[in-house]
Amino acid sequence: MTEATTSAETARVRHPEKAHKPDNAVRKKKPAWIRVKAPTSPVYHETRRIMREHNLHTVCEEAACPNIGECWSKKHATMMILGTVCTRACAFCNVATGKPDQLDPHEPENVGRSVAKLGLNHVVITSVDRDDLPDGGAGHFAETILQIRKHSPGTTVEVLTPDFLRKKDAVEAVVGARPDVFNHNLETVPRLYGEVRPGARYFASLRLLQQVKELDPSMFTKSGIMVGLGESKEEVLQLMDDLRAADVDFMTIGQYLQPTPKHHVVDRFVEPDEFDAYTRFAYAKGFLMVASSPLTRSSYFAGDDFAKLRAARDARLRGEGGHEAEVIDPAASAAE
Repeated sequence: MTEATTSAETARVRHPEKAHKPDNAVRKKKPAWIRVKAPTSPVYHETRRIMREHNLHTVCEEAACPNIGECWSKKHATMMILGTVCTRACAFCNVATGKPDQLDPHEPENVGRSVAKLGLNHVVITSVDRDDLPDGGAGHFAETILQIRKHSPGTTVEVLTPDFLRKKDAVEAVVGARPDVFNHNLETVPRLYGEVRPGARYFASLRLLQQVKELDPSMFTKSGIMVGLGESKEEVLQLMDDLRAADVDFMTIGQYLQPTPKHHVVDRFVEPDEFDAYTRFAYAKGFLMVASSPLTRSSYFAGDDFAKLRAARDARLRGEGGHEAEVIDPAASAAE
């Protein structure tokens, strides 16, 4: 057991407040469409080895992502900076909560070197929340982007940041480092924030995404949510409108999966057809890109999606349209 793992496990024991739901809550059986195979690929193990060599952490492991086998077998990984212990206790998240780790001053360079070693065309950098830091970790994000540019200049960089709540000039610092995509997830509809994301503020997150576009209109913005937490279809459609009002380019929608019995229960497993309907709605509302499926996660196929995102914007600028905007009756769809 590594020191980081020990710290994370200890943090979970110290913070029983993450048990938003009773331990004896009945966990719903996963349907066939979201079951995945255990990772066995040699490339998966090689990717894992490179991460360990450079003392790096990934959200793929920390958040128990169901797609880790597929992604790591393709040398796709979402690297998690700023330690492995979060200052918040979101009811959906499997990352440990507690006293944060000391910042590793070598981490940005280690990330840059590992990106080069993996030969990545596109990389996603995310982090835990660090409310304890004056800038929320924004400077560390910026330095990591710069080190990736230094060691692997051909790699496109996507950041998935915290909300930097009440952290002055944090967004400016990250945008100033020029990531190719700035992602910040809303996670769920505003009505559920109190129980699902209690340390965050829905409209503060929206404002962050809007601010990115104000600082750099050419930067792609992205946000995602989970469904199956108890939201209604009408609430999801309103959230889409809120994101478009903030000029967000790309939206992801995936099924919430309960990491442990202590986390928020799954309200329902959303049928694949409903995800398809959300895709049609989102394109009709003007998003350049939409990824909506049971297994969709913020970073799933992020490199492929980035190429499609650029192509979609180029097509729109040329007046070629792209996805046809369908006329959909929300009331009729919600009643399905």
